[in-house]
Amino acid sequence: MSYSVEIKNLDLSFGAVQVLQKLNLNIHEGEFLVLLGSSGCGKSTLLNCIAGLLEVTDGQIFIKDNNVTWAEPSDRGIGMVFQSYALYPQMTVRGNLSFGLKNARVPKAEIERRVARAAEILQIEPLLDRKPGALSGGQRQRVAIGRALVRDVDVFLFDEPLSNLDAKLRVDLRVELKRLHNQLKNTMIYVTHDQVEAMTLADRIAVMKGGKIMQLGSPDEIYNQPRNLYVADFIGSPSMNFLAGHLVDGTFKVDDMVLPMTGYHFADAQTADRPAVIGIRPEHVATGPLAADAPLQFHVTIDLVEPMGSDTLVYAKLGQHLFRVRMDGQARVKAGETLPIGIDPARASLFDKKTEDRL
Repeated sequence: MSYSVEIKNLDLSFGAVQVLQKLNLNIHEGEFLVLLGSSGCGKSTLLNCIAGLLEVTDGQIFIKDNNVTWAEPSDRGIGMVFQSYALYPQMTVRGNLSFGLKNARVPKAEIERRVARAAEILQIEPLLDRKPGALSGGQRQRVAIGRALVRDVDVFLFDEPLSNLDAKLRVDLRVELKRLHNQLKNTMIYVTHDQVEAMTLADRIAVMKGGKIMQLGSPDEIYNQPRNLYVADFIGSPSMNFLAGHLVDGTFKVDDMVLPMTGYHFADAQTADRPAVIGIRPEHVATGPLAADAPLQFHVTIDLVEPMGSDTLVYAKLGQHLFRVRMDGQARVKAGETLPIGIDPARASLFDKKTEDRL
């Protein structure tokens, strides 16, 4: 199979510090791949290696079947959008969009065509004669995206392009980026620490930690079947409820509670006695009339209630354990009340306590 971008056994070290370790990643033609992780996990470093802004220690990078490991950034056929807009303040929007093309000695008619096309796609046609100082943050970021767009390349790289924008503008531009990808069908590699951006934008997500990919999969796979405890904890807001106990013959025991794992799909056929951790998402906990229909029922004592508009987040105690429940925004509950809840083991996640891998 031919890939748009291939990364083979990539290593990157700064002195004795190893940032990327034997990293392998294949990105399909036209795919929107998101590199997701907390600060320092290596996601921006990996993007900069693909762009040619960092020299790798070992391994190879292929773009469109061409080995670009040692190629200059300008020769890799990529367009890059950074966190900072990095626009020339003395130039108009038109000047910023066309500057790189002029330096590359692209014919004037072709420059005008590409600028007009990018302006139309990004809906910045009325801004072409303005300077960056007269633009809002969202408009500047559109221009920065347009500057990559005019290069007419196959692969676009985005390094946290929305992180400097306010919350509402981030949502608006996120939708526009998704629409842009649907329209262009180009390969896009997007770096973010924001899991909502990752889940809404990506065809596939690579969750990274310590220079390694913890899990690579669709948003649905990452959310519903996290491969290990780290991914399970990182994805979801609020994160999963975790209870440490023992798995004995397909039954999970924690304190004096017994949870038969009926309907749970075990990744590991060996369900013999072992220390384990069960993860249950707050939104997968049934309340109200639905609790009575769930395979397992419990009662929790409400400790704190956080109204969030569309949702209500309840902090409660299940036995001696903190337990979060996401309820409908119209739910009328108070601290101190007892809340009946229901759990479906088929929607839970089990992890080996020692290896932290999914069971």
